[in-house]
Parts: sequence; structure tokens; C-alpha cells
Amino acid sequence: MATVQANTLNEGLDKNMAKSREVKDLSNEQIEERITRLAFDGDALRYREFCARLKSGLPEGTGVALRGSVVTNKRWEDGQPFDAEGRGSSDLDVTLIGDKVMEYWNEDAFYIPGLHTKPLCDGDPLIAPALNPLRQELQKLAERPVNFQATSNFILYSRDVLFDEPYCTIIEAQKAP
Repeated sequence: MATVQANTLNEGLDKNMAKSREVKDLSNEQIEERITRLAFDGDALRYREFCARLKSGLPEGTGVALRGSVVTNKRWEDGQPFDAEGRGSSDLDVTLIGDKVMEYWNEDAFYIPGLHTKPLCDGDPLIAPALNPLRQELQKLAERPVNFQATSNFILYSRDVLFDEPYCTIIEAQKAP
């Protein structure tokens, strides 16, 4: 039994590493084109409005990255493409980067205190209540679920390198004043 589970885990890791390599072969412009095509029906103006609303609604200096199937076009769980179950069925995993934005999460809403939060989503909208209106606004704009998770640059980098979870930075983190 343990061998079967280990083989299944290894197969999943191999598939995810292949997805990661594929994404890493793309330029940032190509990844953003994929995001626009998949999540915003090819509407570049709607995607730019999404990014602008994020930037204006977050604490100064907050970086933003998109992760998950909108970047890889493959779901982690089963390898199915983005929106495999119909338009709007896949969510957007929005990672917020910076210390200042982590202050918006409740003290008990961290996987790693001070470094990595639990996701703010429809299922748990009260873990960062001040950010939930922005998240809901972005859901209407994107016409799909949007989840926020805050993390440090170190954790984001580690997830990419150690776990082959690629991401696309759409707003660079800046030093907060």
C-alpha cells in the first residue's frame, strides 16, 4: 500500500514539475496573455482594470502574484484545464506579498505566523474582513471566484523552487514607507 501511495505521489510531482517547466519556458508577457485569455475571456482591458483595482485597494507597497491553474492551465488536483467545468468554474488564486498586507488577517488566520496566511475566500470571509469587499469587487469584475492569500517573498519563492508551484507577478512588491 505504501508503495502505491508513494508512486501516486511521485507521479503527481512529476506532472507538476512538467507544468512548472512549461511555465518557466514562457515569458512574463506570454503568461499574462494566458491569464487574460483564460480568466478574462481575452479582454485585456478587463484584466488591466483588475490589476489597477488591486493596486489601488491594497496597502502601499503590496506585491501581487497570480498562482494556480490560471498560470499553468492545469488544475493541481487532477490536471484538468482551467475552467474545465465551464466558464467561471475555476478561481483566481491571488497572492498578496508584504508585511503590511498581512496585518489585515486575524491573528489566528495564519499557517505560518507572520509569513503565510490562510486564504480569504467565500468559505472564510471573516479572516481578513477589511479586504473582503475588495475581493468581492474583483470577483464581479473577473466573473469568477477570487481568493486572497498573503505571504512573504521568501515563502512565495520557496513554493516555486521547492514545490514547483509557478506564479506570475502582476504587481511588484515595494518597500512600504
